[in-house]
Amino acid sequence: MKKMLSLHLVWSMAMALFLMGSQASAQIQTPAASPSATVTQVVGLTKVTVDYSRPSMKGRKIFGDLAPYGRLWRTGANAATKITFSDEVMLEGNKVPAGEYALYTIPGEKDWTVVIHKNTKHWGDGGTDYKQEDDQVRFKVTPKKLNEKVETFTIGFADLTNSAGVLQIMWENTLVPVKITTDVDTKVMAQIKEKVVNGTNVAPGLYAAAAAYYADTNKDLKQALTWMKQANEKDPKFWTLHQQAKIQAKLNDFKGATTTAQKSIELAKKENNADYVALNEKLLAEIKNKK
Repeated sequence: MKKMLSLHLVWSMAMALFLMGSQASAQIQTPAASPSATVTQVVGLTKVTVDYSRPSMKGRKIFGDLAPYGRLWRTGANAATKITFSDEVMLEGNKVPAGEYALYTIPGEKDWTVVIHKNTKHWGDGGTDYKQEDDQVRFKVTPKKLNEKVETFTIGFADLTNSAGVLQIMWENTLVPVKITTDVDTKVMAQIKEKVVNGTNVAPGLYAAAAAYYADTNKDLKQALTWMKQANEKDPKFWTLHQQAKIQAKLNDFKGATTTAQKSIELAKKENNADYVALNEKLLAEIKNKK
């Protein structure tokens, strides 16, 4: 009898496992109505990542209807949209520390409220669990009307500079811009001080990078020229010679700039780099017009 019971138990377990496997294999995978997406952009030196879901219009009226005016919106579909900053940033002039946040918005006909919320565990708009005191910051922005419809909800980045960019929220005929600014100069200057000003056995590449930053940001051009010359004395490259020529031209040393640009052309030709040959020729033409 015990043997029969044991066999019956084994048979029952085997049948249960078989049925579970059959049910799993019977499931059908279909496309998500609002597919998930992740977009990452480096703004200045800060990594910004947005995780969100992308619903489509499908013939529906969106703002003022599906996403009502004056009501907190998850800014997408499914779970609330998440936004992560690797460093402290300024959003439309509002300081936001590094970290992960929920990105909510409140659509409006004339302006939108953007909400950076510290609680990232809410589903959707948070419902009754949402507490405004958990907002990191709220601010208003002015939406723009698009000439062409955006069928699928999209978050992206535009207008990137060395220290800023614009987060764009787009759907239907609406674009909501959020300006992001970062503190690049403090970080770069700290590196220059550590690795170049106070550095020992400074590599040519470090001299060149420091010089290029000084030149690009219109700091001390004489110091930039000194560093670029130090780079080219140790390891001349056609691109660093071109940068040196540009700095010399800015300092109105047209004779020196001409000589340096010609050296850059020689090295660029040896490396079969037509782009830098053309850049130097353009610079020489500009110098000639200034003489």
